[in-house]
Amino acid sequence: MSNAMHAKELLIRAVECDQSGRILEAQTLYTDGIAELMSFVNGEPDEAKRKVFLTRIKEYMDRADAIKARVNGKLMLGEVVSHVSIEENDTGYDYEQVFGQYMDQHTIEILLEEPYITQNYQYQNLVRFLELAITNCPNLKYFRLITKEAQDPKYPDQQKTNLGQIRADLERRNIAVSIKYEDSLHDRKIYLSNGFIIKIGRGLHFYKAPNPMYSIGLVNYKFRKCLQTDVDIWRNGSAKP
Repeated sequence: MSNAMHAKELLIRAVECDQSGRILEAQTLYTDGIAELMSFVNGEPDEAKRKVFLTRIKEYMDRADAIKARVNGKLMLGEVVSHVSIEENDTGYDYEQVFGQYMDQHTIEILLEEPYITQNYQYQNLVRFLELAITNCPNLKYFRLITKEAQDPKYPDQQKTNLGQIRADLERRNIAVSIKYEDSLHDRKIYLSNGFIIKIGRGLHFYKAPNPMYSIGLVNYKFRKCLQTDVDIWRNGSAKP
């Protein structure tokens, strides 16, 4: 498929997502579609055609800027609806108990900002989170992950391989996925499109390893000992009642 055709396909999907309220996915599609269309236009020798394309690109860029403003507005914290202090070695705090009640049928998009996904247990925590999302959010259509890129000279491709497996599994379930790498990322945040924002001091990784390995808590994290952390659930103006 040519760059122009692929760009057109991305931008058509962007408009569809925009119109249906899936603004996180629309933002990604606009960005990718504009980039591909610009690449095509830069190689177009016909000046008249280039002007037509650039006019359309300007329209898409204006819409993309408006979407970005909406996304940033959604990510602004509103009021705290719940605060949980998890103490060192506490148990009884699996993801379902901590924030599962805020993930529901109104959640069609999820953004996860989690800097550290490089170790086996971190991939497992991500999968556990996504299992909860799929269980509690039957209308989930889009998942965006922002994380830091792994710097492991021994296994340079391991992170992309593992995250690629997770992406492929979600896409088989008709959930679109975007994975972005930001080396400066340090915040940990979960944004749900129903208007709730979950901030956990340690992100997804607040569990201790089971000790010994084969003991209660290996599979059911309700029995896992925790590291000390704080959890705040925020609700912005778009939150569903």
